[in-house]
Amino acid sequence: MATMDPRTEIREFLSSRRARIAPEQAGLPAYGGNRRVKGLRREEVALLAGVSVDYYVRMERGSLAGASDGVLEALASALQLDEAERDHLFHLARQSRAPRSPRRRRPAVTVRSTLQQVLEAISDAPAWIGNGRYDVLAMNQLARALYSPVLADPRRPANTARFVYLNPEAARDFFVDYDQVASAVAAKLRMEAGRNPHDEELIALVGELSTCSELFRQRWASQDVRLHRSGRKRMHHPIVGQLDLDVESLELPAEPGLHLNIYTAPAGTPTAEKLALLASWAATQQTLATELEPHNG
Repeated sequence: MATMDPRTEIREFLSSRRARIAPEQAGLPAYGGNRRVKGLRREEVALLAGVSVDYYVRMERGSLAGASDGVLEALASALQLDEAERDHLFHLARQSRAPRSPRRRRPAVTVRSTLQQVLEAISDAPAWIGNGRYDVLAMNQLARALYSPVLADPRRPANTARFVYLNPEAARDFFVDYDQVASAVAAKLRMEAGRNPHDEELIALVGELSTCSELFRQRWASQDVRLHRSGRKRMHHPIVGQLDLDVESLELPAEPGLHLNIYTAPAGTPTAEKLALLASWAATQQTLATELEPHNG
């Protein structure tokens, strides 16, 4: 993928959202049973959004540059967008208004030593810091143990999206709800593309996944978007078995674009006991690794 064209992104996003809404879902009469389009017609969206048909057609062709926030809100309402989709629409509109920018390679992100200290201070829960491209930038010891299947790939930074789509057999073994995880990864990458369409590393990642994975091509083409949020993740670890983990994904205000991810389990549950076992195993592995280091002198 050489670039991400905002006009194409707008056109495909709006048409895909329009196609999923039946007239009766929008409170409109469905005259006749032989509609030539899937979902709403353009004139129906225009009616619901309170704009002219010509204006909506221009927007769906990729021109959001002149759309006010009020028009965008009306369009989001007409298309029944959820929070992530609404945010994505506004990101696309901002990119449409901005002067054409060249692709740019961002400086390599380094996690501040104080943030690494914070990670290491979290001793009873896996914790790691990542970006919107699913790069794993810093981890505590328990996260390294938990994500050992992901870290088996020697490329650094490790990347969860590559693991999910380019190593699907291992990923299916690791993520109990693999299909759900795969959908979420593609949707969050799509969200990131709306925010940063000129990010060279993101463009390269999407191109690599598109070239090598039919499943990614399908999920990417769906135009679905998702926010980084809290939730539940079920994993099958090769050492301790299945873990049902509560996930908190926290934005780091001082480090735009980075998230702190912490995995926990209620006290007294089998997963909490397995996390403690995994921590003991990780400490043993760390000690063994240190003991095997060459000594000087």
